[in-house]
Amino acid sequence: MYTDGACKGNPGPGGWAWAVPDGPFRSGAAALTTNQRMEIQAVLEAVTTLPGPIQVVSDSTYVVNCFRDRWWAGWERRGWRSSQGKPVANQDLWRPLLEAYHRSPGRLSFRWVKGHGVDPMNDLVDRLAVEAAERQVGRDGP
Repeated sequence: MYTDGACKGNPGPGGWAWAVPDGPFRSGAAALTTNQRMEIQAVLEAVTTLPGPIQVVSDSTYVVNCFRDRWWAGWERRGWRSSQGKPVANQDLWRPLLEAYHRSPGRLSFRWVKGHGVDPMNDLVDRLAVEAAERQVGRDGP
């Protein structure tokens, strides 16, 4: 499953999208947000919608590194503080995503992909996220 987020200005109007190769897709919008929030929102929407094991493929190092490098473990150990002692940004999205991750160990895996022109599915979710940000309307399909 591929995910992406987009923002027109940062902060500004944003959009998120996820798509399964040869399967369903969905996108959505937020009026005033950041690109990082939309990247997390895309993953959260997908993992709370789709059943079964999921490999999340994203061009967001912010999302992928959180799981690959286990940033979340330090956040939890430090009471949701960063390594610099500041509150972790975007906790309202990270916390439910991590709840889903912890609820079914092994269900989710994460893989980084280079964005923009290298992977057709990554290009698709990018277009869907940009469209949602520009139009401020999401869509879905089979």
